[in-house]
Amino acid sequence: MTTTSSRFAGALLRRYVCEHVPTIRSGTRSLVSSHKSLPQAQKSLNLCKSHRDPISAPRSRICRISNTPRSYCTYPPNKSRKMGKKNKGPSTPPSSSLILPAPPTSKPIVDTHTHLASTFKEYQDRYATRTADVNDLPTQGKTIETVYDFANVMYEGKAVEAIVDVWCEHTQIKSRLWKEYADAALDTPSKWGSMEYHFVIGIHPHEAKDYDDEVEAILAEAAAHPRCVGLGEMGLDYHYSLSPHDVQQAVLRRQLELAVKLDKPLTIHTREAEEDTERLLKEIVPKDHKIHIHCFTDSPEFARRLLEWFPNLYIGVTGVVTYTTNANTAQVVRELVAEPESKLRIVLETDAPYMVPANIYDSVPAIKGKRFPIHGRLCRLA
Repeated sequence: MTTTSSRFAGALLRRYVCEHVPTIRSGTRSLVSSHKSLPQAQKSLNLCKSHRDPISAPRSRICRISNTPRSYCTYPPNKSRKMGKKNKGPSTPPSSSLILPAPPTSKPIVDTHTHLASTFKEYQDRYATRTADVNDLPTQGKTIETVYDFANVMYEGKAVEAIVDVWCEHTQIKSRLWKEYADAALDTPSKWGSMEYHFVIGIHPHEAKDYDDEVEAILAEAAAHPRCVGLGEMGLDYHYSLSPHDVQQAVLRRQLELAVKLDKPLTIHTREAEEDTERLLKEIVPKDHKIHIHCFTDSPEFARRLLEWFPNLYIGVTGVVTYTTNANTAQVVRELVAEPESKLRIVLETDAPYMVPANIYDSVPAIKGKRFPIHGRLCRLA
């Protein structure tokens, strides 16, 4: 859950400060960033050309790389892994596997970026009976029919104080499901229980081709809702290029201008588009505007330029910080921690139902031996 991601990020921050040699860990393997091992590690990464996408790849397809130039990939991309007679197709473990133990902390947790509607949809698709058959839950036996039931059961005892739900698909936005979720938070008592529900809304760069005047009007309407805390996620994604680059830029420009006009904070998605993202942000957005660079994976130099230009900009850290194939996020964290006189401009996010931490089984002893229906899905619960 959100708590687990927070524990991982917190542990990483403490380790980076205390250790003399910066290390990226995944399970029991490590990639040591020293002058001797870094070239070897880079060579290892280059050997695995089919698995260069550490962001969307499920854990089973993340390259397991030691500090020697050897690739641990065991099957080609887009092919299922063969396990002999044991491979009988995808299986779904009992819903009790979705519950993680609460962390030993009383600190309140805020998940700054999650896709609750998508996570609940995955849950509905996999668990037709939707009954909370978990022995140690106060809600044992409660039928989970609504997203509110789902959230109350799964967040129980996890110290999650608030979430920022993200609406960035044009079909969801036009369906106005976001309004139903947000209005429920205004009820007395709230259907969300003790958890504070907030949301941001915008068009993802993948869907920039579907942006139109109707969508923009809905964004303006949603921005006025008491539970709306920003616009996004919006931005540029040149890795997948599911919308033409010029269209992505035009749509980002329109959304940035709308956010500035309405004085709403920004949630920015940027991937392999550093130059254009930086240019548009600096051209349109005032320097003191509040900005959240969501799930940062680009170069540390890019992060530094943005942080220096925008004093109210924060870097979003997800479970991707645990991936051995992604050194950028960890390096940004190390550099920020190394500056004791400046405040740590980092926010934690799950980006559920994506970005499950790669080392979850090794880092939480209480869940060893369990199987989770994740591998890129239902990661909020992990």
